[in-house]
Amino acid sequence: MSQNAPLLSRLPTFGENDAVHVVVETPKGSQNKYAYAEALGAFLFKMVLPEGTSFPYDFGMIPSTKGADGDPLDILVVMDALVFPGCLLEARLVGVIEAEQRERDGTWECNDRLIGVAVKARTHAHVHTLDDLRPGMLDEVETFFGHYNQRAGKDFKVLRRGAAEAALALARDAVLSND
Repeated sequence: MSQNAPLLSRLPTFGENDAVHVVVETPKGSQNKYAYAEALGAFLFKMVLPEGTSFPYDFGMIPSTKGADGDPLDILVVMDALVFPGCLLEARLVGVIEAEQRERDGTWECNDRLIGVAVKARTHAHVHTLDDLRPGMLDEVETFFGHYNQRAGKDFKVLRRGAAEAALALARDAVLSND
C-alpha cells in the first residue's frame, strides 16, 4: 500500500532548531515569476518582469502557513547559489520586512516578507540577524518589491523591519491547524 505524497504547501512548517521549511517558487536571478498552485499541485508561470529586472534572491513560501493575505508566508532566502522551483530547503529566520500592499481595488493588505538564510549556506553562515547582512541589501530588496508590485498594479509600503524573533513569531502564528 502506498500513500499519496502531501502537497508541497502542506509539508511541515518547521525543521530542526526552529528552522523553517521553504519551498522555492522563483529562483534568484529569474526574470520569470512562478507561484505554487495548491489546487493543481504544480507551479504556475505568473508574469515576466521588465527587462533588466530579476529576483534578487530565491523567493518562496513556508508550507502549512497562512499569512494575513490568505496565502502561505512569503520568504526570501539568502544562500550561496540559486536553486530550482520546487526545491525544499531549511532556512534560519533572520528577520522580516513588515509591509502592506495596496490592491487594485484600493484596499491595503498586510504582505510581510520574511528573510531567511539557508541552513546549509556556507558564505552566509555568519548571518543570524538583519544587521549581519551586507550594508544596503535590505534597501535593495525593498526597492525590488516596490517595483515588482508597481508592475502588478499595486503599491508596496514598508512599515518596519523586524528581528529574527519577530519573524519566528509570525511563522508560529501562521501555522495551519491540522484539519
